Formats: sequence, C-alpha cells, structure tokens
Amino acid sequence: MSTAANVVVLLVALIHVYILVLEMFLWDKPKGMKAFNLTPEFAAQTKVLAANQGLYNGFLAAGLFWGLFLGPEGFAVKGFFLLCVLVAGLYGAATASKRILFVQAVPATLGLVLLYLGR
Repeated sequence: MSTAANVVVLLVALIHVYILVLEMFLWDKPKGMKAFNLTPEFAAQTKVLAANQGLYNGFLAAGLFWGLFLGPEGFAVKGFFLLCVLVAGLYGAATASKRILFVQAVPATLGLVLLYLGR
C-alpha cells in the first residue's frame, strides 16, 4: 500500500509542477488561457497574481517531493502537504471552479487514504 501511496503522492506533486508552469509561464499564452478559460485582456491584467499563485503550487510540489525523498520517515511531511493540497482544492472548488475538486482535492484525498492505509 505504501508504494501506491507514493505513486499518488508523486502524481499530485507532478500535477502541481504542471500548475506552476501554467500559472507562472503560460498564463497569458494560448495553452494557459485555454486551461483557465481566460481572455487575453484578463490574462494580461492578472499575470503577476497568477505567477504568485503558481509559486505557491510549486511549494506544495516541493513539499511532496521532500516527503518522498525522506522515504518512510517522510510520512508526516507527505501527510501535511497532501492535507494542504486537499484544503486548497476544496477552497478552489468552492470559490473558483468545480473542476479543481477533481484535479486537486480528489487525488490528495486518495493519497491521504493510501498513505494512512500503508502505515
């Protein structure tokens, strides 16, 4: 079960690296605007805010990678950062887009369940 948990933690980390790239570097490019359903005007106006948001997603990914790097001793680190992703996903789903529930909250919940079952 711990292998499955680590695979899910890795996938959640990679999702957040991808979100970082979209928000920090592609926000006002066609791929970023399509991903977030943005107009060119809105993307230009919010580019700095999006980059800041992307940086936070990068910190979530870094924490998950750190937990994986620690191996079995990284249990608490992985749990903490998965919980952070879950809370961010729930908040994002409630305030921005229901899609965030499936992109962030559901994978984080699966990771948490597998992490605790594998303990």
